Amino acid sequence: MQHEKVLILDFGSQYTQLIARRIRELNIYSEIHPFNKVPEIDNNVKAIILSGSPFSVRDEKAPIPKLDFIDRDIPVLAICYGAQLLAYINGGEISASKIREYGRANLSSFDMMSPLFKDISDNSQVWMSHGDTITKLPESFNLLASTNEVEIAAYNVSNKKIYGLQFHPEVYHSKDGQQLMSNFLIGICKYQQDWTPDSFVESTISDLKSHIGNDKVILGLSGGVDSSVAAVLLDKAIGDNLFCIFVDNGLLRKDEFQDVLEQYKDMGLNVKGVDAKEEFYNVLSGISEPERKRKAIGSKFIDIFDHQASLIKDVKWLAQGTIYPDVIESVSATGGPSATIKSHHNVGGLPDYMKLKIIEPLNTLFKDEVRRIGKALSMDNNLLSRHPFPGPGLAIRILGEITPEKVNILQEVDAVFISSLKRDNLYDEVWQAGAILLPVQSVGVMGDERTYENVVALRAVESTDGMTADWVHLPYDFLAKVSNEIINKVPGVNRVVYDISSKPPATIEWE
Repeated sequence: MQHEKVLILDFGSQYTQLIARRIRELNIYSEIHPFNKVPEIDNNVKAIILSGSPFSVRDEKAPIPKLDFIDRDIPVLAICYGAQLLAYINGGEISASKIREYGRANLSSFDMMSPLFKDISDNSQVWMSHGDTITKLPESFNLLASTNEVEIAAYNVSNKKIYGLQFHPEVYHSKDGQQLMSNFLIGICKYQQDWTPDSFVESTISDLKSHIGNDKVILGLSGGVDSSVAAVLLDKAIGDNLFCIFVDNGLLRKDEFQDVLEQYKDMGLNVKGVDAKEEFYNVLSGISEPERKRKAIGSKFIDIFDHQASLIKDVKWLAQGTIYPDVIESVSATGGPSATIKSHHNVGGLPDYMKLKIIEPLNTLFKDEVRRIGKALSMDNNLLSRHPFPGPGLAIRILGEITPEKVNILQEVDAVFISSLKRDNLYDEVWQAGAILLPVQSVGVMGDERTYENVVALRAVESTDGMTADWVHLPYDFLAKVSNEIINKVPGVNRVVYDISSKPPATIEWE
């Protein structure tokens, strides 16, 4: 099934993925592509969105691509840098803002007759994030909205469905941002809103059947939502030709390997558990740098799967639970404008010696969409509501070198924290939680003796998809109980701290 889609051109904005998320919330399919790698624009593309950017159009190396599609009568919504770019290349004037405008603003006026501003409230709050200002519009451009500080906050092009916004409607702080996105995509572009969980399940199972045929597929299960939903989709498509492997890399949560292995078997999946703890510990020995740890784990993961695949006759495919943010965050390695935050060991292909083709049934979905697909598949809510857990596991929550002793300490700390969240009915109020073992030791007093032991940090965030996140204001009494329990029950820990950083500027994980 071919879905109508929105093409988003990424100029490197930190908010680009939020644009895609807001569009998906309207049950409309969206894709992000680097501005310099514009795909062929087919008949399914009914609108194009230009993102913001850390660049200025006045910079010598500013990203200014050919925008041939402007002459094809495809509706365009240009946001921040995108709006400045369209004005600039058409003869408008862009100047450095006297004061960098970042944060909340309010629309002091807007064209109530414009379909873009249908049902937008008076004095609507918007979010600004720019260092330049459009000071003069080209002759064919019409002013649509202003704020007290920014005269040209929105415009449109005469006789075309082309709109520019200086503010960011995709950010939650723009109170009517989603209404504006709806006005553009549904009111102006006439999208049918056909991107739904049921339609995805139906089309994906059909595609998997036709794509895989009678071939055998091996899938790595992690215990998380993504690989589990991928497994159920594949099971419904190819049944007994799916062979699931659940690897204990020694970096899982306490008792997770056996507990999750049994859960998978109860789901009717054909799954084999592989104890590979020592192999992973050996390959990680002496490695402290985060990116090297990720790559070492990814490489060992592939080695193990190559061996397991060789034990199953005629396996042709390796399935993975890669989701869309993994793909986007890895795209800069192929020339995209956005900075690579981290590498993902399940993105980007396999080494030549591994004779398997990759299939990734979830690589167009954001995390919350994966959960909705799981619900459409009638999967156990306890599994679907499980917090995200990083692919490299506790390796990136142990800052510095990995040892079995450190893993054991962190597993015990994490078990206290997670079980406490569940016991106090806080688990479902948190999007992701975990503990981090810091590479420092601190002085403490236990009984009549001084101690010099480890420090752990607790992290709990609220988010929709992990693209942005804020720390959760857990009750002080709860944190006090958890801290006390950790220090009393986990040998080697004498200090507990709580991380109150948001993303951005921090990331959810510490490595």
